[in-house]
Amino acid sequence: MINKSIHRRDFLGALGTVSLGALTAGTLTPRALTAQQQQEQQGWQPVSDRKLRVGIVGYGVCRFGAAFGFQDHPNVEVAAVSDLIPERREGLMKACRCGRSYESLEELVKDASIEAVFVATDAPNHARHCIEVLQHGKHVMSAVPAVFGSTEQAEQLLETVQKSGLKYMMAETSCFRADCCGMRNIYRAGGFGRLVYSEGEYYHYSPTPIDSFKGWRVGMPPLWYPTHSTAYYVGVTGKRFTSVSCVGFDAGFDAYKPGANAYDNRFSDEVALFGTSEDGSSRMLMCKGIHQLVVERGRVFGQLGWMDGTEYHGSATDLPDISRPPLPPGVPAGGHGGSHGHLTNEFVTSILEDRRPLIDIYEALAMTVPGIIAHQSARRDGETLKIPQYTPPQA
Repeated sequence: MINKSIHRRDFLGALGTVSLGALTAGTLTPRALTAQQQQEQQGWQPVSDRKLRVGIVGYGVCRFGAAFGFQDHPNVEVAAVSDLIPERREGLMKACRCGRSYESLEELVKDASIEAVFVATDAPNHARHCIEVLQHGKHVMSAVPAVFGSTEQAEQLLETVQKSGLKYMMAETSCFRADCCGMRNIYRAGGFGRLVYSEGEYYHYSPTPIDSFKGWRVGMPPLWYPTHSTAYYVGVTGKRFTSVSCVGFDAGFDAYKPGANAYDNRFSDEVALFGTSEDGSSRMLMCKGIHQLVVERGRVFGQLGWMDGTEYHGSATDLPDISRPPLPPGVPAGGHGGSHGHLTNEFVTSILEDRRPLIDIYEALAMTVPGIIAHQSARRDGETLKIPQYTPPQA
């Protein structure tokens, strides 16, 4: 049970986070296990004693291939890894304690012993790589975003997932941040009622683009990478954005000057106002031009209560535990607010239990595609545009 107001200190303790800074900025080191996390892991119960044979692809600048803790999960054997660059491939083998590697994803997916693949490659290739994995009969978890600037990619990926009958999951970190997880539990229990308004904010100050494979980050339209923000509505409610009006801003960085990027994009910052399927509104943004600010956070405001990331205020008093689910012993919570390990555990458990993962193809596209449409709106001086809808067949 929780009271009408959960104060900052109690909220952070209940959700097993280390600090407000770690909660909002994602500064937890992947291998660190705090005393609170160790206590949290004591409640974990295995759903199977089976070990999935998992392949991991991608060990770029962010080292995400090893950062999500597959190699530490008791129901996983990392069977093989891959990266196009030999030095990185060797590093991924070492980090995942794996003795087998392939020179490319295309070679790795031919390994019949591999049951599932974590795609941690460059964003422009996420959809293509996931389609390749699924077509070879393997479950797949993808780093964000699900697709890159293309609604056609979205349709192709959706069709492939539907035909395969396999599990697809997008590893959107905000969905397992402590605040978002708490919001989702409260929403499902009726503690907010319908959401009148919500906000999701992803600030990542980048006057110089982060290094990337073939320079894909240089001048990237901000809301082509929207999911750290949009998760604070879709990942809380399971509802949808229906329309959008977006404005763009040019911070004057070199990467956004005419001819400086492959996207013909001049916006370093984009702020979108969405209409929602609850007849509410939602402000979602991705900004690179605000000096030295790096943070991911959200707020929700409903008819019965509201939450700003650290406190719940509302009329409901009979609500469930809002803490994140326990992690398997030895699996670090990881970065991005302690979300990495939870994403891996959700993907693995969804396969073992043969159920939909939390961020399946429909939720993934509902978080990703609205950002693509928002960028189109910004290029049209804020024209209001309709958003394609992705709804599970049983809904």
